[in-house]
Amino acid sequence: MPPRARRAIKPPRSGLRLLPSARTSSASGDCPSSAAMSHPSGLRSGVSSTYYRRAFGPPPSLSPGAFSYSSSSRFSSSRLLGSASPGSSVRLGSFRSPRAGAGALLRLPSERLDFSMAEALNQEFLATRSNEKQELQELNDRFANFIEKVRFLEQQNAALRGELSQARGQEPARTDQLCQQELRELRRELELLGRERDRVQVERDGLAEDLAALKQRLEEETRKREDAEHSLVLFRKDVDDATLSRLELERKIESLMDEIEFLKKLHEEELRDLQMSVESQQVQQVEVEATVKPELTAALRDIRAQYESIAAKNLQEAEEWYKSKYADLSDAANRNHEALRQAKQEMNESRRQIQSLTCEVDGLRGTNEALLRQLRELEEQFALEAGGYQAGTARLEEELRQLKEEMARHLREYQELLNVKMALDIEIATYRKLLEGEESRFYCKPQETRRHLQNLAAKINTQVHCYKFYFSHKCKTQFC
Repeated sequence: MPPRARRAIKPPRSGLRLLPSARTSSASGDCPSSAAMSHPSGLRSGVSSTYYRRAFGPPPSLSPGAFSYSSSSRFSSSRLLGSASPGSSVRLGSFRSPRAGAGALLRLPSERLDFSMAEALNQEFLATRSNEKQELQELNDRFANFIEKVRFLEQQNAALRGELSQARGQEPARTDQLCQQELRELRRELELLGRERDRVQVERDGLAEDLAALKQRLEEETRKREDAEHSLVLFRKDVDDATLSRLELERKIESLMDEIEFLKKLHEEELRDLQMSVESQQVQQVEVEATVKPELTAALRDIRAQYESIAAKNLQEAEEWYKSKYADLSDAANRNHEALRQAKQEMNESRRQIQSLTCEVDGLRGTNEALLRQLRELEEQFALEAGGYQAGTARLEEELRQLKEEMARHLREYQELLNVKMALDIEIATYRKLLEGEESRFYCKPQETRRHLQNLAAKINTQVHCYKFYFSHKCKTQFC
């Protein structure tokens, strides 16, 4: 082949800038055969590239500026922060690999080449390579945006991790503070209840001592009352005996008075009889004196004097006996009357004492009943208060238990969120490694890289959205 014709069909340097990707892929460990096996267009591109080398010789040496977009993309991907919205996605379906067309055009039935078609092939190849460079630049920018989004999500993850650690550091302290405050209030209420119980016990002991003293006094007064009633019974018996004695003496006095009256009447009758007899004797004496001798008169006078002395003596003895009997009966009556008066005074005094003791016993009984009723009321009141305090203590213990359970549940949820976050961190790191690996393989398999990047971007967006929604919802639920 003449050199002039070879110079005429030699492709320009700018149009062959994609060919070093094959070297890059082989240098990074991906052979052309594996790239060709992974995709049909890659197979055609490898075949056409090998045939082109056999037809036109080795490719010209390329300057480092040919890969400026790749190095700049790597540098920008290592330092960019996320600014893309979560809803952004890569639309790579419109990317069309130029290698398939170039391979189809370069694929010839033999090793001989028609040089008349070189100019048209060169123009088409230049247009295809310029479009491929522009699409690769756009793909690199979108890939950088994805890396920025990943960095932004990492920053959000770090911020959420800080908020979570801060919340985990503050929430238990606040819960412990509330629990300690509740425990202090419960202890203070228990101390108040203990002091109130001690005071009530002291009052109860004092009331019990007063009640014992009142019971002892009541027993003494009851014993005194029984003694007084026994004495009263004895006094009543004595009074009855004295009354019977008085009645007996009164009957005796009446009988004696009747006897005295009878004796008086008898004496008066005897006196009248004697007087009548004396008068009759005097009359007879006068008559006798007148008729009888003086000796008979003297005898009658002696008889009359004798009868008069006998009558006077009998009258004097009767009067003395009556007076002695009357004096004895009067003394006995006076003695019985004095004893009766003393018995009546003692009975009245005993009755007054019994009434006063009865009133005092009734008052003490009423006081005892009032104290017992007050003691029962205090016991019921303290029982109700103790029941209320016990119910309040049980309620506060139940609230404390619920708070502890809720705190434990929150800690479990925080642990679950932390596990989810760690799993997402691991998945993001895995995606980052995959992205870096795909970035190194970017120049050898464009169509497979685009499809894989589309799937990877969709998966990253889905996982990031789910993670952000789940974590924000959990944080709002736990802290609000």
